[in-house]
Amino acid sequence: MGRWQPDARGRLIRAAMELFAERGYDRTTAGDIAERAGVTERTFFRHFPDKREVLFDGSATLQKLAYEQIVQTPADASPLDAALAGMVAAGRLLESRPRDFAVSRAALIAGNPSLHERELLKLAALAATTADALRVRGVAEPAASLAAHSAVTVFAVAFERWIAADDPPHYATCIADVAEALRTLT
Repeated sequence: MGRWQPDARGRLIRAAMELFAERGYDRTTAGDIAERAGVTERTFFRHFPDKREVLFDGSATLQKLAYEQIVQTPADASPLDAALAGMVAAGRLLESRPRDFAVSRAALIAGNPSLHERELLKLAALAATTADALRVRGVAEPAASLAAHSAVTVFAVAFERWIAADDPPHYATCIADVAEALRTLT
């Protein structure tokens, strides 16, 4: 393996994305990723429980950011507006990373049913976290769940618009535009 190099986690993510693009997701192993990153397979598993999680790194942080923002949003905000504030906070995390990673990741997930299923599970977890934060704010059911699921749907649709744009606006702008479209449905 050679001399120790910093940022093993980042190197593992980059190596995985390169290999997924070159060989395909199904033909890439954790061992392949570790070798490309210059670490042992054991090191890979210290950072990720499996190769899928390379693509979903940061999900817990995204949920935490959304939760904290929702709880801190001013008390006079509607449940939907509080939930959307959480999605904007989560969107800042996405914007803090290279956009080409998000585009490549989205294409990979769209082309693999098991990864798409995993993505849906992560979005469901985000909706559950959002509903929990709204309940902490005193929002009763079914309003908490309705606002949470609506906000996460806005987040997902905004993401699709953000990665499809040639010159994307800020993620918060995408969320605001999609939220406005949602509001016109009622």
